[in-house]
Amino acid sequence: MDAKKLIGVVVIVFLGFWMFTDPSGLATTSKEAAGGGWDLATQAFRGVIDFVGAMG
Repeated sequence: MDAKKLIGVVVIVFLGFWMFTDPSGLATTSKEAAGGGWDLATQAFRGVIDFVGAMG
């Protein structure tokens, strides 16, 4: 088994364990991570729009 598969299995086992031991904590963390990802994507697109606007 190569390292990528092993890491994937470890992550899945960890998330499964977390889901069964603290489902509300996992849900809260997932919601916050998704919100942070959305904010990061929004900032990136605004930066690209500002850059393209400044060039024209």
